[in-house]
Amino acid sequence: QVQLVESGGGLVQAGGSLRLSCAASRRTSSYTMGWFRQAPGKEREFVAAISWGGTSTRYADSVKGRFTISRDNAKNTMYLQMNSLKPEDTAVYYCAAGGSAWPTAPYDYWGQGTQVTVTS
Repeated sequence: QVQLVESGGGLVQAGGSLRLSCAASRRTSSYTMGWFRQAPGKEREFVAAISWGGTSTRYADSVKGRFTISRDNAKNTMYLQMNSLKPEDTAVYYCAAGGSAWPTAPYDYWGQGTQVTVTS
């Protein structure tokens, strides 16, 4: 079992930046990890993912060029640097961990989420 805890959310004006962190309760260096988000009234959607070694990443088209996913396996922590934020990025952001198969591993563990609100 892996417990994931997100942090770093908050309120920011459009054009601003935030950095989300996802801390795992134990070693996650063999896991694919990802970020998802869910806006009010909408389904949860994929944001970004990173392979177990950090060498491969993928992003939703809506965040490409603005968001950067990274991980520090020595700290069992994953990050999401979010720049040029837009009001439509407002959502609860969740981190998730899955198997080692890239990029198709299902996500088995989920955090509780952190709120990101972007004002215009």
